[in-house]
Amino acid sequence: MQYTHEHEEIQRTLKRFIDEEINPHVDEWEAAEAFPAHVVFKRLGELGLLGLTKPEKYGGIGLDYSFSVAMAETLGHIACGGVPMAIGVQTDMATPALARFGHEALCREFLKPAIAGTAVGCIGVSEPGAGSDVASIKTTAKKDGGDYVINGSKMWITNSLQADWMCLLANTSEGAAHKNKSLIMVPMNAKGVTRAKKIRKIGMMSSDTGLIHFDDVRVPQTNRVGDEGLGFTYQMMQFQEERLWAAAHAIQSLLNCIEQTADYARERRIFGKSVLDHQVVHYKLAELKTEVESLRGLVYMATEKYVAGGDVTEWASMAKLKACRLSRLVPDACMQYWGGMGYTWENPVARYYRDGRLGSIAGGADEVMLGIIAKSMHTLPARS
Repeated sequence: MQYTHEHEEIQRTLKRFIDEEINPHVDEWEAAEAFPAHVVFKRLGELGLLGLTKPEKYGGIGLDYSFSVAMAETLGHIACGGVPMAIGVQTDMATPALARFGHEALCREFLKPAIAGTAVGCIGVSEPGAGSDVASIKTTAKKDGGDYVINGSKMWITNSLQADWMCLLANTSEGAAHKNKSLIMVPMNAKGVTRAKKIRKIGMMSSDTGLIHFDDVRVPQTNRVGDEGLGFTYQMMQFQEERLWAAAHAIQSLLNCIEQTADYARERRIFGKSVLDHQVVHYKLAELKTEVESLRGLVYMATEKYVAGGDVTEWASMAKLKACRLSRLVPDACMQYWGGMGYTWENPVARYYRDGRLGSIAGGADEVMLGIIAKSMHTLPARS
């Protein structure tokens, strides 16, 4: 996959916006443990960056998925992990199924303002007792007249404390666990929705993460995305884009971590010469960069196949696994060369270290990715 002039123009526009309107405020937002999502998203919407792959009739640009990858990669220039993750939820996690399977009225109500940046969305899958095991969610949406009545809880939900709507996965029947679920668009100001708790984390500080309760929340059945009972399938399709997004986003942030470390090691002196002059250091940084560039190759290969209409479940899982393991390995290795400075809260590599740890847990843990890969290889043991 090669980026075209159009890809590069979008990346330049986004990079200017990051340099001028995001990075100058990141330290403040990290300290506040929140960022002004409506303000930031409105500006991104004005720049046309929240609907790159979405239909033109709803305000999108209608480009192929390689443009989402280009955007995700450029978001790696943001000097924290929380803000780009929140943006990725809006563009590549909470909206793909809505754009693909939602009926026109539903898309005009929820997708169009999300693309414009006038509404903030979130995706409601994980629960207090169900994270990577999506099939075991307990939240229900039972029919009553023309409505669904929703009861349950969602936890670890990015953007949920500021969100205007949630794309909610709920059980809509008593059938088999993979065939009884539906995606439902839920306004967050609906009666019975409670933003119960802001969850404090060790990283991703500027991204709000909430525990949300649903107590007899009524929404019209017309708020369902696509066919009833296909929610699990739709969510698995969304995961392909979420996982590719996560892998693409990691590339630039990891390269920045390595570059910042090299710059510091060039200035820091030990045993009569700069830290960078020690062969063990510059060889290690070269090795790390090689690993990151191998990740880029896998991401681009998967993107090219996805754009061509192929199923990239295996490659997207491999890319996420590789990206999230590098997001643990690279900051940890780089921190060593900063010495005591690397262990301070304000240090940029320390922030990479804290933020990067989430990747191997969220959006499908490393072990889930390995299970998917093993299944595609037909190496899982036979069930007794």
